[in-house]
Amino acid sequence: MQEFWSISYLFSPLLIGLTAHGFAIKFGWFSALVKPIDNEKTFRGKRIFGDNKTYRGILMTAIGTALGFGIQMFLHRFEIFRQIELLDYQSVRVISIGFFIGAAAMLSELPNSFIKRQIDIAPGATTNGIWNLFFYIFDQIDYLIGVWIVLTFYVEVTFQRIIFSVVFLFFSHQIISLLGYWLGMRKTAR
Repeated sequence: MQEFWSISYLFSPLLIGLTAHGFAIKFGWFSALVKPIDNEKTFRGKRIFGDNKTYRGILMTAIGTALGFGIQMFLHRFEIFRQIELLDYQSVRVISIGFFIGAAAMLSELPNSFIKRQIDIAPGATTNGIWNLFFYIFDQIDYLIGVWIVLTFYVEVTFQRIIFSVVFLFFSHQIISLLGYWLGMRKTAR
């Protein structure tokens, strides 16, 4: 159980990053960066990523996640947190790790968006049948790919840790998405 709490703690700053992005959407922060990453370009006559994948999303999630790691640097003073840490929170470098984790999380959503645009699923829309279930689950955890790529340089990657991160973020993302929808930060509760 300790390993689950360690992974949950390690991934918690990402939730702050995703929330920061939600606040940026709601309050119009950094609106100059609300430009599609794909520059409205197309592939086979279809948008590459769509309007929802913006530079602001990458930046706000990266900054928010770095802030979350900064909070964990402060929490390092308390024994209860030190017992579950997997990173060296005594080093300021942990904030840059957080920044890269947040950016990588958002960038790793791009392949999923590309596939959905190519099979005519509009941004934020759903599909039918088994594809609906597949994309629903994948939408909740696709950012883990980028996060684990960054983390491979700092922690041991095990199958158990990956599964724990999937479980933690899948359920956490459900709660954050629902709250974001209720607060008007998201168009859908998904």
